[in-house]
Amino acid sequence: MNRVILMGRLTRDPEVRYSQGERSMAIARYTLAVDRRGRRSQDGGEQTADFINIVAFDRAGEFAEKYFRQGMRVLVSGRIQTGSYTNKDGQKVYTTDIIVDDQEFADSKGAASDMGGGGYQQPAARPAPSSAIGDGFMNIPDGVEDEGLPFN
Repeated sequence: MNRVILMGRLTRDPEVRYSQGERSMAIARYTLAVDRRGRRSQDGGEQTADFINIVAFDRAGEFAEKYFRQGMRVLVSGRIQTGSYTNKDGQKVYTTDIIVDDQEFADSKGAASDMGGGGYQQPAARPAPSSAIGDGFMNIPDGVEDEGLPFN
């Protein structure tokens, strides 16, 4: 079984391109900084996070483009896909990506805005995730049409 579940912060805004052809499809790429569990280095010299490449296709890609921003904490589930290519210098380069099956906000709107100076700042023109309601479900952000959600 090839199944991955990750929670981390976006290192930058998603980069989105659209495929060519009869039906254009969004392809969003972003990187998650995922904290490692266990002891932290006392001198700060050891890396305490892994930087994982994420790829979201079609509606999931459109969702990431519209709502995900640098610094947000998100939860992603999907599968690992490996590949390789030969770069312009003739060297073989190996790749590892997580292909998204599902992605969602991991913080409430309030938690994201409470992060302080270096963290995520909510853009004024973009809708944000609403706070989770008491029954464990998250409110759908204002401005999201049903067809824009990454699930049916």
